[in-house]
Amino acid sequence: MIEFLIFAILFLAFAVVNLYRLIKGPNAADRIVASDAADIMISCAMMLFSLYSGRGIYLDVSIISAMLGIINTMLVGRYLDRGRWVKKHDSSENNH
Repeated sequence: MIEFLIFAILFLAFAVVNLYRLIKGPNAADRIVASDAADIMISCAMMLFSLYSGRGIYLDVSIISAMLGIINTMLVGRYLDRGRWVKKHDSSENNH
C-alpha cells in the first residue's frame, strides 16, 4: 500500500516540474498543454491517495478536477484557435 503513496508523491513532483513550463512557456499553447498535463498528474495523485487512504471523497474530487481541466483546455484552445482564424481571415480579405 505504501507504493500508492510513493507514486502519488512522484506525480505531485512531476506536476510541480510541469508548472515551470506553465510559467515560463514561450507561447500560450505551451502554457495550456502544461496546465492540462499538471491537472492530469494532480488528478492521478489524488486517485492514488484515495486508494492509499481508503476514502472515496478524494476519488470524487479527482474525477471532477480532471473533467473541469479537460473542459478548460478545450475552451481556451478554441479561443486561441478562433483568434488566429480571425486574424488570418481578416488579413486575407485586406489583401484582395
